[in-house]
Amino acid sequence: MAFNRRTFLRQGINFTTLLAASTLSASVLGATRLAKVSGNPFYLGVASGDPRPDSVVIWTRLARETLGNTLSRNEPVAVDYEIAESASFSTVYRKGSAAALPELGYSVHLDLQGLSPGKEYYYRWMIGGEVSSVGRTKTAPAIDATPESFRFGFASCQQYEHGYFTALDHMAKEKFDLIVHLGDYIYEESWGDENVRLHDAPEMYTLDDYRARYELYKSDTDLQAAHASAPWAVTWDDHEVDDNYANDIAIDEQTPEQLLTRRAGAYQAFYEFMPIRLPSGRQGASMQIYRPLQFGTLMDMTILDTRQYRSDQACRDGMKTSCDQHRDLSRTLLGEAQKDWLFRRLHNSEATWNVMAQQVMMGRLLRRDEIDEEMYLMDIWDGYPHERDELLARLKAAETTNPIVLTGDIHSNWVNNILSDFSDDSSEVIATEFVGTSISSGGDGSDVSSTTAQTLSDNPHIKFYNRQRGYVSCNLTKDLWQSDYKVLDKVTEPGHPIRTRASFVVEAGNPGAFEA
Repeated sequence: MAFNRRTFLRQGINFTTLLAASTLSASVLGATRLAKVSGNPFYLGVASGDPRPDSVVIWTRLARETLGNTLSRNEPVAVDYEIAESASFSTVYRKGSAAALPELGYSVHLDLQGLSPGKEYYYRWMIGGEVSSVGRTKTAPAIDATPESFRFGFASCQQYEHGYFTALDHMAKEKFDLIVHLGDYIYEESWGDENVRLHDAPEMYTLDDYRARYELYKSDTDLQAAHASAPWAVTWDDHEVDDNYANDIAIDEQTPEQLLTRRAGAYQAFYEFMPIRLPSGRQGASMQIYRPLQFGTLMDMTILDTRQYRSDQACRDGMKTSCDQHRDLSRTLLGEAQKDWLFRRLHNSEATWNVMAQQVMMGRLLRRDEIDEEMYLMDIWDGYPHERDELLARLKAAETTNPIVLTGDIHSNWVNNILSDFSDDSSEVIATEFVGTSISSGGDGSDVSSTTAQTLSDNPHIKFYNRQRGYVSCNLTKDLWQSDYKVLDKVTEPGHPIRTRASFVVEAGNPGAFEA
């Protein structure tokens, strides 16, 4: 049966998500061991993520069509792995087996324990005579260690149809300690009429729909190269489910029940295809993805979720003047549980740099309408001003050291000084925000736009604005943070070179960015 938005809504299409929890590093006892498979089962590549000082998650997913009769019997399959300290695998550090579970689409999440801190490892998978490509990963530094430096890149928004993932290939070549992806890893439907490649189906609604879309994106060799180059820390934004959704509220005529049914499939597919450590892989329409990552005493990173718990966008969304809903003090972007967790971490952290990796821009974006009234973009933190004020007040009261905000979503590059009071341009700077552009969403982009000068004039806390595609490379020491904005001139043609468009630094103990 062909699905579209209308038939989905009319028929209330349901699908069942299995609710029983499964152990992520599932026992291979009872799993079928295949002597031969019918083709390359690892065509979606390998990945690792969520590094800790003594562990990291490694991932792959088996092509189901290569598994023969096992697929029809719906049986777990044993997959072997090897860990080495060099890419040549001249000496195997560890080897073993894990189970690929049919209820998780034959994906494998193995939480490797007992590793050494701050160390580079290589891994590969094997089944039925086939061997995967080699992945490189790296554990986090020891909790009490202060590494001389740490290098990571962050990216977001990779609409497959709008351009090639060339920026991800350049990220792979940097051999980062970590890659952070801030959401919109896939897109659930199509936009634009100048697409350079095509989705394989219209809009997604079911678990199998989302699985197929991830398979399409994961087949991209540039994306595979980036995953194989370093461990990733991932979160989601809206397009992993549905454009601009807020909790259980859609921007169209979907009911909350329909959106939650859809969300359950989308969340499970996200887990199945990501190298992520979660309490269980199948939690229905609710899945806690906010979590901490610590890199010695140098950096504490909180991975946030600004979609699952948020109040609906105010004033019917978009760029609007304020309304009663916008001024409602009870509105939330983070939800109470996540907010309390974040506030505790920011209060107790002793790290040099305290990083909030999240989705939507925190810095104020002031624009005015034709009668000079202030307008607010309701989908970003501007649409939730009371909770932003609460967060900034907590940062100030707790004297959180060197707060840094990492942001995606907006398909453009920004550097923002975060003010204690955005209504007063002379108020204290208490944090710095680095906003990264898209990998491909929006097409080629441009260095400047017709509104650049006015945007910077109206918002003196904004230090940089650019609309090209690319990613941000960050290098930090105990004294200095540097963010390099890497851009490409074109993504509608593959293989374009990368260059550094601008670099900004933050001195430890002195919040706010200045150009290097």
